[in-house]
Amino acid sequence: MPRFKLTIEYDGRPFVGWQRQANGLSVQQALETAVAAIQPARATIHGAGRTDAGVHATAQVAHVDLIRDWRGDRLRDALNAHLRPHPVSVVEAAAAAADFEARFDAVKRHYVYRLLNRRAPPTLARGLVWHVARALDAAAMQAAAQRLLGRHDFSTFRAAECQANSPVRTLDRLDVTRAGDMIEVHASARSFLHHQVRSMVGSLEHVGSGKWTADDLEDALHARERARCGQVAPPDGLYLIGVDYP
Repeated sequence: MPRFKLTIEYDGRPFVGWQRQANGLSVQQALETAVAAIQPARATIHGAGRTDAGVHATAQVAHVDLIRDWRGDRLRDALNAHLRPHPVSVVEAAAAAADFEARFDAVKRHYVYRLLNRRAPPTLARGLVWHVARALDAAAMQAAAQRLLGRHDFSTFRAAECQANSPVRTLDRLDVTRAGDMIEVHASARSFLHHQVRSMVGSLEHVGSGKWTADDLEDALHARERARCGQVAPPDGLYLIGVDYP
């Protein structure tokens, strides 16, 4: 059975998350239903990252085994025809090696978190950003963010239901930038714990608002206690924007 690599874009708002669940429609289920429309045999879509409900993606990567060979552009178009009207799009489909694994072969994942920092609430970006009305100091957030770089026990920024075997991760990038009213937090690592990015962003918001200092953020990290997390940012502003492979 030929294997294909898919690059996928989606608006996470209508979904219960990436992974198939009993309580509603998932991105994985929408894609698998589209596959079922182009071949009689059932196929499982394997994603590189299990995004939560409400989290978006511009470049999620997945692999799937099909019963016949396809030209990449035709497979992309066929799947997109059957994904309507769901806000999911296969941006690219390409043949992959038989042993390619979207999740386990990934060497780095890239996320961006978007905060709209102004008094007026969003209209066009509603559900696509975290609206923070109080003024934030992005430069202070950037300076504090550098305290989290490197290999650490990130238990403070880990969801209670996280199923990872270890809370230790290596954070390669955590950069905060501002352009007008928009603040972006870019995070890169081989892998992340459940809610890690949203937890780090929520705690950085405390720094930006003056509630915390950079030392407070670092103390929270070293405490290795979930109760010391500042807050968990909502899923609205989080996007999976890239996955790197060897």
